[in-house]
Amino acid sequence: MGESKDSEPSDTAGTPVGIVGAGTMGVGVAQCFAAAGHPVVVVDPDPAARGSGPERLYSWTRATRLLRGQHASLVEQRVVWAADPAALSGVRLVVDCAPERVPVKEEIFRTLDQVCPADTVFASCTSAIPIGHLGSVTGRPERVIGTHFMNPAPLKDTVEVATSPATADRTVQLVLDVLAGLGKKAVVVGDGPGFVSNRVLMLTVNEAAAVVEAGTADAATVDRVFQDCFGHATGPLRTADLIGLDTVVDTLAVLGQFTGDARFRPTPLLARLVAEGNVGRKAGRGFHSYPSNRSLVIPRPAGAGTHV
Repeated sequence: MGESKDSEPSDTAGTPVGIVGAGTMGVGVAQCFAAAGHPVVVVDPDPAARGSGPERLYSWTRATRLLRGQHASLVEQRVVWAADPAALSGVRLVVDCAPERVPVKEEIFRTLDQVCPADTVFASCTSAIPIGHLGSVTGRPERVIGTHFMNPAPLKDTVEVATSPATADRTVQLVLDVLAGLGKKAVVVGDGPGFVSNRVLMLTVNEAAAVVEAGTADAATVDRVFQDCFGHATGPLRTADLIGLDTVVDTLAVLGQFTGDARFRPTPLLARLVAEGNVGRKAGRGFHSYPSNRSLVIPRPAGAGTHV
């Protein structure tokens, strides 16, 4: 779906790439590109995110080397960190990995439209915002596409590529070529809130949380049903913990906004875990406990931002 039948594959090796957002996904996606030989510019206005970015990149690069036996020399040297979006003026492809907030992403895409060359492609790692909506705030909707990397990006081999009716065939071809160069497989889908993955997954997570809240089963039992009965590698609640429950709540809010479906309203249990700072694996606790992963996560008030 969406691939051009008459486009010639483009030479994407070594193409300069920009990443917006130095959170978990931004650093993971930056690693994927740098490991494949791309010069990468990561832009984030938050000095704390930028400051910790190199250390997190090093840690993930080392972990990937140990887990997959991949040679990862020069990865850190290929990545530079910047606060000003003007640093992206020389890239051919920008991947948005900013927080899953509609106003935040709208502002990012407007800014990118101003600072990037006319032929730069804008890809978004959005979990749920329709690509057509993001394209509509730019003057180049034909060059806007979704590249939904899964977390953790360096260890997940498949990317959900979402195309709007305005996305040009040449844009799709460029992105497919780039992903192939990263060693990633692409599944191309059409546009819509949550695309395929999160339109289904987030509702499943929310309903699984409701089951726990109702006392039908605890989190471990809910996940075991999906693992043992359906053969899932992990259940929905451990998956939610890996994604980050704060990101899950943000994504549910976007799905509710664009579908008008009340089923996407976060359950009280899910909302409470996020308010308490128990946002999943990265915090050491979510639906399950991860003692070795515990770090300082400050409970956020409703509406506060967080890096994806």
